[in-house]
Amino acid sequence: MNQAALLVTTATAALGGLLLWGTLDSLPSSSAALATAPALTPEYGEELLRNTSVHLGAGQTDPARRYAGNNLDCSSCHLESGRKPGNLSLLQSAAKYPTFSGRDGKVGDLADRINGCMQRSMAGRLMPKDSLEMQAMVLYVEQLGRQYAAMGESSRRVVEPAAFAEPARAADLDHGGAVYRQHCQVCHGVQGEGLKETGNLADGYLFPPLWGPDSYNIGAGMARVLTAARFIKARMPLGNPVLTDDEAFDVAAYMNAQPRPAMADLDRDYPDRTLKPVDSPYPPYADAFPVEQHRLGPYAPIRAIYQKP
Repeated sequence: MNQAALLVTTATAALGGLLLWGTLDSLPSSSAALATAPALTPEYGEELLRNTSVHLGAGQTDPARRYAGNNLDCSSCHLESGRKPGNLSLLQSAAKYPTFSGRDGKVGDLADRINGCMQRSMAGRLMPKDSLEMQAMVLYVEQLGRQYAAMGESSRRVVEPAAFAEPARAADLDHGGAVYRQHCQVCHGVQGEGLKETGNLADGYLFPPLWGPDSYNIGAGMARVLTAARFIKARMPLGNPVLTDDEAFDVAAYMNAQPRPAMADLDRDYPDRTLKPVDSPYPPYADAFPVEQHRLGPYAPIRAIYQKP
């Protein structure tokens, strides 16, 4: 076999493995009965997290229970239903709440945090805290916390590359585009449109769109360059995270520089604007640095003015 043929065969096998992984992760966590007879159980909470679009988005036939505004799943970011230790794991999430949220300017509980994702990452609307769906998702995340407490040290070990280290420069969008085309385009599409699960968009995505009308909105955590870069460095390309800090930084900036849904009333975020993350992509800020620098860096000069003496 010549070198060119070997490369094609290797790439095809790798993509096949990723497609299989994505398919398995999108399967219902228990049985199809969860969809027809949901109950207040952690299992139903996991089903909602895995197949959010089907149950809380366009696939939900009851408009009153349609809370997601796009066709992403929670597991689009919380890989393996949040069960895997490491970046965006949900194993320790329940233990962090209630806690003060600088973005909301008040103490919030786990349900508030889930609703934050529903409004931003899912570009949707609030779920009532007393709804079956919200209570089931909270139960699932709480169950993960109990599982984490019972894990041995080897099971808690994070198997990821070294943590992302922020480059001391502005992001390079041209380089980010080249990284995207080399490493990301095969799964997420030439135009960041993702790969649909089936021909029916209501079934969600095998690989999520990274920009465009069906992606997360500008108020989402993933719309922040440093947040996205940490995730990309730790987990992407899926199953083979090989990007350098510079590549992760630049491709995160490139991805977030593309069009995506807006979110209303973002000026209400961070009542104390000194608590706003340096990479927040939307104003107003408590400093005079331009929006472009908050979106692309460099971040050290911004961070320096907030540091206590």
